[in-house]
Amino acid sequence: MSWLAAKRVVVTGGAGFLGRCVVRKLEERGCKGVFVPRSADYDLVEMEDVRRLYRDARPEVVVHLAASVGGIGANMKNPGSFFYENLMMGVQMMEQGRQSGVEKFVAVGTICAYPKFTPVPFKEENLWNGYPEETNAPYGLAKKMLLVQSQAYRQQYGFNSIYLLPVNLYGPGDNFDPDSSHVIPALIRRILEAKQRGEKRVVAWGTGSATREFLYVDDAAEGIVQATERYNKPEPVNLGAGFEISIKDLAGLICELAGFDGSIEWDASRPDGQPRRRLDTSRAKSEFGFEAKTEFREGLRRTIEWYDRGRSQNRVRG
Repeated sequence: MSWLAAKRVVVTGGAGFLGRCVVRKLEERGCKGVFVPRSADYDLVEMEDVRRLYRDARPEVVVHLAASVGGIGANMKNPGSFFYENLMMGVQMMEQGRQSGVEKFVAVGTICAYPKFTPVPFKEENLWNGYPEETNAPYGLAKKMLLVQSQAYRQQYGFNSIYLLPVNLYGPGDNFDPDSSHVIPALIRRILEAKQRGEKRVVAWGTGSATREFLYVDDAAEGIVQATERYNKPEPVNLGAGFEISIKDLAGLICELAGFDGSIEWDASRPDGQPRRRLDTSRAKSEFGFEAKTEFREGLRRTIEWYDRGRSQNRVRG
């Protein structure tokens, strides 16, 4: 049984897409009563709410997943609020964790922290070699400050905080809201809606030439929990699947799996975002044995089926 089983664990963002999977993985390891703070009860941007959370839950381990986040469009609309909310949540959660004497703090960052032009595959030591891609830099930099804080607190206070860098996630339960979703759910929604309406074309952002790496949400959760169990060093760690696919090829694969025989038209007036993304995942494997298990095509099929099933149920209820 994992040593975590005997610990009081708080998972911020534990009711979200990734958080639900992390909570389930913790429960599978014997954790009882994992505390998941709801935003209606605790506004983690406000320090008094953060203090109250620590008083109420008395955590020994904190996994900080909570974030204000979205795709390129949401980042372009909300750079100020994304910066402020993510910075304040992270800084205050860690500071209060230090003051409360938690045994371990797991800070979950973002691939957006990497410089715009990073040699592929992205290695953790390249994190500081340039400025992030402009459309998501405020979000990426706010999350990157958790790494600075983790290392500074370890140096000054002996505080055991680790920092993880997951790549773009996908899977059943993802956010399909057209105003804030990331690329996979956005494309799935558009393609399935076009198919339902009998349309023969879908317009997508950018040129399709940018590449991305995608990690199935269940694999990401497993990596986070493995790191929580086994990793206790200051260096950041990538969590990824170790491959890249162009957005154009991604759209084609979704069309195939969804049974859509129309065409994708690319709106080049819209931004592509970072040109390429693929992580070097060797540190996660060597340090705590993490490797992604879910083949991309299979994970994508599950995601499409999950969303399509939900749409069908809503139509029946309607």
